[in-house]
Amino acid sequence: MANDKQQSGAMFNALTAGSKIVGNITADSDYRIDGLIEGDLQCRGKVVIGEAGRVKGTIVCQNAEILGLMEGKITCREQLSLRTSGKIMGDVITKTLIVEPGAMFNGTCSMGGATVAEKKA
Repeated sequence: MANDKQQSGAMFNALTAGSKIVGNITADSDYRIDGLIEGDLQCRGKVVIGEAGRVKGTIVCQNAEILGLMEGKITCREQLSLRTSGKIMGDVITKTLIVEPGAMFNGTCSMGGATVAEKKA
């Protein structure tokens, strides 16, 4: 069955709980974070910050789902979902923002997508 996932392209990277990375990460496929990242993450796929996950830095990705803590700037080319247990402390640039009741967001949000912000810069 694992071979079927590899053939369908369902591969992803993961940082497990109790793990910490200090530095910059570049990923071509989806990335799940249940540990701590202090630095920048560039991802061509979806980034998921699990309930135990924390990121202090900058994320640039296609889509994101936040269940843990994001401190810094996050840029999503498509959709950012902030779940009930999620917290964002910083700036958001995205095309679509979904915020569930109970979620916490302290910062700024610019909608229209990453391409709009990239053109301004």
